[in-house]
Amino acid sequence: MTGPFDKLVGDARAEFDKAPGLPLSQAWQGLGLADIRRDLVQRLLAAGIGEAEVEARHMLAHVLAPATLAEALADPALVSWQRIASLADLAWDRLARKPLSQVLGSQPFWTLDLAVTSDVLTPRADTETLVEAVLARCPDGDTELLDLGTGSGAILLALLSERPGWRGTGIDLSDAALGVARGNAGRCGLANRTRFARGRWSDGLADAAFDIVVSNPPYIVSDVLAGLEPEVRDHEPAMALDGGADGLDAYRDIFRDARRILKENGLLAVEIGYDQGAAVSALAQAAGLADVAVLRDLAGQDRVVIGYNGENR
Repeated sequence: MTGPFDKLVGDARAEFDKAPGLPLSQAWQGLGLADIRRDLVQRLLAAGIGEAEVEARHMLAHVLAPATLAEALADPALVSWQRIASLADLAWDRLARKPLSQVLGSQPFWTLDLAVTSDVLTPRADTETLVEAVLARCPDGDTELLDLGTGSGAILLALLSERPGWRGTGIDLSDAALGVARGNAGRCGLANRTRFARGRWSDGLADAAFDIVVSNPPYIVSDVLAGLEPEVRDHEPAMALDGGADGLDAYRDIFRDARRILKENGLLAVEIGYDQGAAVSALAQAAGLADVAVLRDLAGQDRVVIGYNGENR
């Protein structure tokens, strides 16, 4: 005779048996947490994942919370089979080269923790160069900010988190990406200062509506996409990566309307590929932007092009 508790255990075991990480769970049966951790690191390295130690630590922290790894290593009672099964599921996806951000469902960016799905690019540390550049040039105050191709909302939300007087608009062609961005605005407590709309770059936006325009557009040359790491090539949206035959299609569209949508003396800042500084700054100058400059990231690579709508600042 079985009772309600037995049924719960049985249901949980049935779900465990259907889990994608079942082969890993079975391989780890009878092992302590330290041995599981070592095995996971070796499997990640064998799969071509260079930062295996760091990624294993992130996955373990995710499944062990609120306990720390040190606490769990010291007290085996904190390590249930359910937690090991969850770790196995995460690891199985990561070994298939699904990005860690999508495996865990979030990614730190600036001072924020942003939800990430396969509908948006994973926010990257290089993009913080753009955030720093804008903050260094634009004080707080009554400011309208526009993020073209907002994706997860990373740039927009990072800037608004530092400037309480700013309001922001995020534009994206993907409804799914806009859903992620709206969710992140709420997650970060910034929903009351943001709006999101579906659109292609600045099409349909009002003249002289924004003080600042930012963008991290697709800038990878089309022929290069097939050679990207599988985390990017197979799991991130091609629409947010493919910059056309020379990687510059999106910049042409953005600069075409830049002066129309920017207020006088407004700032435009775009992220670029490491080898695109000269080409993108030339496009900005041809569009009539003033004081165009190329800024480098912490690795010394060209990363951002900025320019202004007007000369009297």
